[in-house]
Amino acid sequence: MKIIPCEPRRHAAAILAIFNEAIANTTALYDYQLRTDADMVSWFADKTAKNYPVIGVENAAGDLLGFATFGQFRLRPAYKYSVEHSVYVDTRFRGQGVGRLLLAAIVAEVGRHDYHVMVGGIDAENAVSIRLHESLGFTHCGTVRQAGFKFGRWLDLAFYQRILATPAAPVDG
Repeated sequence: MKIIPCEPRRHAAAILAIFNEAIANTTALYDYQLRTDADMVSWFADKTAKNYPVIGVENAAGDLLGFATFGQFRLRPAYKYSVEHSVYVDTRFRGQGVGRLLLAAIVAEVGRHDYHVMVGGIDAENAVSIRLHESLGFTHCGTVRQAGFKFGRWLDLAFYQRILATPAAPVDG
């Protein structure tokens, strides 16, 4: 397995399939509508325009096993050093260490971009993701009870954060 930068032309279809499986079958994404090819074009364009990398893990055959990215945490300027990250693994490759590789790689990437705080919103019943985050230094920083409604039930959203040593010289404004 190797970490690679995801490219729209090469990886959009695989990322779309991973997203749509998560939407249709899990509470990893609090979405109802499956995404489209056009959605992926916009998604990648937004990531590129805002300098938010999308990284993936591929096997020797070149299959995308999963991906990770980050984006703006909140709109206000004082949040400029905080990002929210996402990690998704293709169902066929879960339990093989892909998520750990991706989360470790996205932590390093966030540090290279000089952000200070990473935030992950995780469905409170997703024990696997919570254990993974805790094992890589993330701590629980709050839960919003009944934040979402999907599959006929209320969902609690747990927030996990990791504080990084970057940036070396943060500034106001």
